[in-house]
Amino acid sequence: MVTFDHRDAGTSEEAWLSAPGWLGVPALVLDGITRLVVVAAHPDDESLGAGGLMARAAALGIPVHVVVATDGQASHPAPPTTTRGELARRRRLEVVAAIGHTAPAATIDHLGLPDGELRQHREELAAHLESLGLGEGALVVAPWRHDGHGDHEAAGAEAARVARSSACQLLEYPVWMWHWATPADERVPWTRLAILSLGAAEHEAKLAAITEYTSQNRPLSNAVGDEVLLDVGFHEHFSRPFEVFVTPLGSGPSGGGTSGGRTLSREFFDEFYAGTEDPWGFESRWYEMRKRALTVASLPRPLFSSGLEIGCSIGVLTADLAGRCASLVATDISEQPLGRARERLIEQSHVTLVRCDTPVHWPAGSFDLIVLSEVAYYWSRDDLDIAIDHIDRTLSADGVLIACHWRHSVEGYPERGDDVHTTLTAHPGFEVLSHHEEEDFLLDVLVRRPAISVARASGLLP
Repeated sequence: MVTFDHRDAGTSEEAWLSAPGWLGVPALVLDGITRLVVVAAHPDDESLGAGGLMARAAALGIPVHVVVATDGQASHPAPPTTTRGELARRRRLEVVAAIGHTAPAATIDHLGLPDGELRQHREELAAHLESLGLGEGALVVAPWRHDGHGDHEAAGAEAARVARSSACQLLEYPVWMWHWATPADERVPWTRLAILSLGAAEHEAKLAAITEYTSQNRPLSNAVGDEVLLDVGFHEHFSRPFEVFVTPLGSGPSGGGTSGGRTLSREFFDEFYAGTEDPWGFESRWYEMRKRALTVASLPRPLFSSGLEIGCSIGVLTADLAGRCASLVATDISEQPLGRARERLIEQSHVTLVRCDTPVHWPAGSFDLIVLSEVAYYWSRDDLDIAIDHIDRTLSADGVLIACHWRHSVEGYPERGDDVHTTLTAHPGFEVLSHHEEEDFLLDVLVRRPAISVARASGLLP
């Protein structure tokens, strides 16, 4: 993570505004938004990063919901004239006053999580976001996951995870990046930025909101330790007549779309796993536990000689498959989840974990079990066809292919789960042995023709 000191001068606003990178930054397109949920790690993040967007949503009659994770009571390490409790209460009043300028009818949730320790409490933040009942039409706006501040990165990572699992659109706003980075810094995501130009009323509302944070903009007192926290140079980055958002990898400036897009990149998954160990909730969600149990129960044989799992993530399903395979190769495109998978499977010597950019690359060998669980909708249609060719080539004559995928549309995914299964089941080399369908996911077991039921294969039927 980036290290910086807020007391340093930082990069000037003049340097940012004169940067050539702006020439290629598109306008933000906001289509189909029926609800705006703004996540703030601390009071004032929401106004600095998205105050203008909130004002626009409010003017359009779009409900605005602000989730403030901490009370920001640790902004001053050792203030001599106030306590952290008093500062927390003051900052709660400030955030209410600030949002009164941008979105007066907004719902505000104060979670009161420990300031500076949000990484240790990210599950509580995620649980609260999940409880909001997000879905299609919702836009989640959160701190950028690489902003350089631990609380910002934790809030951004959890918001991104919940947005993705809830089929929401997602935007991220930088705050500290404008301070510690320079326009030439390779960490600045120029190709993913989008600009929201603010109208006069939106701009005025944002500036008025920022001025409410007197605990941050003015000294708490004249005593040493009560100095102003955020100086004029810092605030110049947020006095612009526009706001800047980071759009998801693999999407356009409007937040992405589904069907017909490009295969999601390794960088997409590296960023998705940043700051969180289990972004999908494999270990904590009953939905995932149940689906995994159904997947394993669908295996038509008790044992397989050689298995292949594509997209193993942190290895939770892999651990279950390991008990059913004499040897098992499990791949993932990102090294971070593979690290957790290696820890989980350290005693399973017959399991080989490989970082592999499938389907461009495919493990060598022949397999009598291939598992595609929540992975194939990340591929473009062309790459899905390539993957199916690989499967047809490497699946043994007695082999089993299991596919399980989420059915709801997700912004930025190039394919939908239903389309993946339609393509798989239409392939002449496979026949459906079993099909399980729910509102949320499809689970298909495919084999080489002809498909023979488990009862017949085990001798219960002639």
